Amino acid sequence: MLEPKALRRVEVITGTGGRRRFSNDEKARIIEATLVPGAVVSAIARQNGLTPQQLFTWRRQARQRTKDKRSKAPAFVPAVVEAPIERAAARRRRRVRKADGGAGTIEIETGGVTVRITRGADVRAVAAVMAALKATR
Repeated sequence: MLEPKALRRVEVITGTGGRRRFSNDEKARIIEATLVPGAVVSAIARQNGLTPQQLFTWRRQARQRTKDKRSKAPAFVPAVVEAPIERAAARRRRRVRKADGGAGTIEIETGGVTVRITRGADVRAVAAVMAALKATR
């Protein structure tokens, strides 16, 4: 014959169980306090109701995000804009272009940018400029 099982008490916990949620601003403020020279991470964690392990995890995650942002290469190298060319120099250029009939010069206009490739241009430089223009489309 089966013996009756002993009754046990079961407790049901509802709600979040006291888990705190910290905004990104709060986390940043707490992490920043740990970066002050002479700061004790475990003391700062206790002051904010955290365990030191949690605060060390936040610090590691912040370092990783910073590292990820720095490692992304720029899509395009910034252009250097020089002062406008004097009129006399511009006229001389036009005369030279007229003299050789513009032969050997390629002009590419896109998005308000003009690229002129003249005779004797370095092939690798031209390829780099073309790749950069394609990347911006």
